[in-house]
Amino acid sequence: MLRFFLTFLVCAFLLAYGAWGGLALFFRAGGAEGVRLALAAGFALVVLVAIWGLASRRLARAAPALLLCPVVFVWWGGISASNSRDWAVDVARPPVVRIDGSRAVVENVRDFAWTGESAANPAWETRAYDLDGLVSVDLYASHWSGETIAHTFVSFGFADGRYLAWSAELRRSVGQTYKTLESLFKLSELILIAGDERDLVGVRAKHRDEDVRLFPLRIPREAMRELFLSYAREANELAAQPRWYNTLTNNCTTTIFELARMLDRSAHYDWRILLPGHFAEYAYEHGAFGADTSFEELKRRSHISERARSAPMDSSVAFSQAIRAGLR
Repeated sequence: MLRFFLTFLVCAFLLAYGAWGGLALFFRAGGAEGVRLALAAGFALVVLVAIWGLASRRLARAAPALLLCPVVFVWWGGISASNSRDWAVDVARPPVVRIDGSRAVVENVRDFAWTGESAANPAWETRAYDLDGLVSVDLYASHWSGETIAHTFVSFGFADGRYLAWSAELRRSVGQTYKTLESLFKLSELILIAGDERDLVGVRAKHRDEDVRLFPLRIPREAMRELFLSYAREANELAAQPRWYNTLTNNCTTTIFELARMLDRSAHYDWRILLPGHFAEYAYEHGAFGADTSFEELKRRSHISERARSAPMDSSVAFSQAIRAGLR
């Protein structure tokens, strides 16, 4: 029984290793598609032979696959993230934040004037914010494929009427598009976008026809400030040391969750963190929105796409006020 159990474990490892390694070679090895496909198929065949050898107690047949393990892992570890690529214009400039007492100066705040789903007049600004005037934090969920699939980001409101949104996104190179499976295999870096709401919210509601939802968070002022500072530190770290975006482990929602855990270490992982469309429900269950109304009522009131489509675009303050009409 012990031998059977150990054999089963090794075979299960090899099966997972073969699937992962084959896909990694296909997506990330150099050369033409046909060459990468041949490498992936050959690797998978070696692993299948190893599984067959273990199952039939011919251990020598497992040796090639086991010997390849360190080679593949060393190759994979050598694929490093970079801040130097030919970036798409909307993710070209990572924000950098300087904190001086209660004053936060954010370089590369994005405030694009979008004219289409992927066309815009670029504008990057340096803006200063008074952290003593931080009065609100909101969670956005922009649903682009039903209830399950959404992009989540947060926005900080200040006493002067301005808002700064932080959005963790896939950093695309020119001509690159988002691909769910490929993004598990070091396809693109992660970037934190610091942006004006009329940019980040406006493009999703007006030009991408997404169902944008806004959920006001109810957290103490001290926690708002610490969360903002957490985003600032994360942005500076990414600007200095790039990291890979990953569909499951390092995306828009996992970034929010990890930053929020700095405030509440009792928060635990949940399947709704992996499916961003349900993250607002997870946040509600953890008291992020208060307890004076049901989640269904909050969700009913959260839809702001129609207001965003008709909101004035000549003033960022007026835009942010218009999309919040009746929410608070």
